[in-house]
Amino acid sequence: MGMPLVGLNAGHRGCALFETAIGPCCIAWNTQAIVAVQLPEASAAATRARLIRSTGPLDDAEPPPFVQAAIEGVQSVMLGGSRDLREVPLDMAGVPDFHQRVYAIARRIVPGSTRTYGDVAKELGDIGLARAVGQALGRNPFAPIVPCHRVLAANGRPGGFSGGGGVLTKLRMLAIEGTWPGGTPSLFE
Repeated sequence: MGMPLVGLNAGHRGCALFETAIGPCCIAWNTQAIVAVQLPEASAAATRARLIRSTGPLDDAEPPPFVQAAIEGVQSVMLGGSRDLREVPLDMAGVPDFHQRVYAIARRIVPGSTRTYGDVAKELGDIGLARAVGQALGRNPFAPIVPCHRVLAANGRPGGFSGGGGVLTKLRMLAIEGTWPGGTPSLFE
């Protein structure tokens, strides 16, 4: 399956909250692609507010079919499903080229698998880019469609996570997928 990348950031835009196994998420879209996804914050209102800080004002709307399919995919992943979500179109307007390259690599990591920041940096051609890879993933506006939670620090350490709940959310998402950094089962099992 391809990894659609769209560079429009135009046309009708909307957003919607939706429930997942780890709490309410929010998704934003334009006429052709997903603009952003926000993982759960302390409340549904806080989740929506954080998304709006990055997208600008959006009206709540009924998701069109491609957005509903993305929502169902995210819900499936949050229940331990094996979907990789690479079919979901993403609007990459305004996303730096380096970040796009990092996100493309991250999108190829299948549920239940992990890679390290160094692995991604090597694939980009320079192990010295590991810190930049981490920074790009920390600015990922599409989690978990771009599964930054599957990229770990060296030696199986979880590394950082910018989603609500921080590293604990990352560990919870990995546990749902049956993955435990460092080989130790999670507190969530």
